[in-house]
Amino acid sequence: MSRLPDWVGRLGAGLTRLAARLEREEAAARGDESGGGGAGRPPGPAGGPEPSPRRPEEPHEAHRPEEPRGPQEPPEGGEEAEGPSVPAPPAYAPAVAPRPEPVDAVPWGVRVAAEAGWRLLVLAGTVYVLMQVISSIQLVVFSFTVALLITALLEPTVTRLRLRGVPRGLATTITFIGGFIIMGLVVWFVVWQVMENVDELSDKLQDGIDDLRRWLLHSPFHVTEKQINHTAKSLREAVGANTEEITSAGLEGVTVVVEVLTGILLTMFSTLFLLYDGPRIWRWTLGLVPAAARPGVAGAGPRAWATLTAYVRGTVIVALIDAIFIGVGLFFLDVPMAVPLAVFIFLFAFIPLVGAVVSGALAVMVALVTQGVFTAGMVLVVVLAVQQIEGHVLQPFILGRAVRVHPLAVVLSVAGGSLIGGIGGAVVAVPLVAVVNTAVGYLRAYSRESALRATSRPHGATVIATAPTPPPEPPGEGGA
Repeated sequence: MSRLPDWVGRLGAGLTRLAARLEREEAAARGDESGGGGAGRPPGPAGGPEPSPRRPEEPHEAHRPEEPRGPQEPPEGGEEAEGPSVPAPPAYAPAVAPRPEPVDAVPWGVRVAAEAGWRLLVLAGTVYVLMQVISSIQLVVFSFTVALLITALLEPTVTRLRLRGVPRGLATTITFIGGFIIMGLVVWFVVWQVMENVDELSDKLQDGIDDLRRWLLHSPFHVTEKQINHTAKSLREAVGANTEEITSAGLEGVTVVVEVLTGILLTMFSTLFLLYDGPRIWRWTLGLVPAAARPGVAGAGPRAWATLTAYVRGTVIVALIDAIFIGVGLFFLDVPMAVPLAVFIFLFAFIPLVGAVVSGALAVMVALVTQGVFTAGMVLVVVLAVQQIEGHVLQPFILGRAVRVHPLAVVLSVAGGSLIGGIGGAVVAVPLVAVVNTAVGYLRAYSRESALRATSRPHGATVIATAPTPPPEPPGEGGA
């Protein structure tokens, strides 16, 4: 046991000399790489004193007999071995997989659904706020929309007059006055026909009610006169109980008349300025669009206007044909108020699908009350025949591919428009959907074409910014 401290000391000295030699070789290699050559003696490790040269009496480490290795123990007496101490090996932690980021732990489908969800919420909020704003200024919005429809109907006349050399102001004045005079005459004619035939219709209606009462008494339903009288008494009591509501409704009718007159004036002024100054209004509207989206909107605008013009003109032609044929059928079947009913059919034709059903039902009801079941059946046959010819021949031939809206979209848009704006909303819903469909389709094609041009550009090509070209004017220089 007395030789144990000497053996430990020699082991520590040998390890110290081995470490010093490795450091010298590493320093020499660094010096050769840096171009300094082997001149000079490399410094000691970590700025410490240079190691002393190996003594000649000590054998080389390679020829030193191998001594047993064991755990290093400090020398007796608490004295440490000469030279720097050998650092202990690092403690390796067990291999534990790091936790993923929270966003990486969410499945891809859920992330896509969340991204789409909050965008849909923002869009729904925007639409809701927009609907609230439109509801607060409903009269102005509806008047301007009707003015757009009337402008789409009258604008080709302005264009034809200008091609014949008529100044723009005079052409606009002639078209505006003539168009509103014709529409006013149509309204006056309907009111005049109704007032002329209201007495006859009342008598016919009373006779029809008496016939219906007699038929119910002798019908297989076994309806008694006591039940009929009880029903009539209930109706009279309901009218008497709601007298106050009817009076308030009459007072509100004055407000409705004022609003109607205001809407008519707004529509007339809007139509006049759209006919006269349509191109300038369109250029001003384009100025509100961001510059990056302006070329696409400038191309989509004329196409949307062409769709609106084709829709209005085609609807007017189809409605006129329906009114003429159904009116002639009512006249030959000797139905009272054939002309006012034909005018109602013409006006209701501007509400797709729903308007035809309502106007046809009104004609059948008048024929049933005034002329009987057989005449009402014949009127129903005439109405259905004309509507079938309209749906399968007239609309595809007249409108063609200019207005392509699926029937389901037509029904949903009419229902939504009627819920939002009543009859006016139902009238403007379908042309609005047609215009939006055309504009969105063009913008999608424009975006795809722009992406193809960007990918076909040579790599590294420089895009030279040029001044934007002036936007094209709507067709006929009179579009809105």
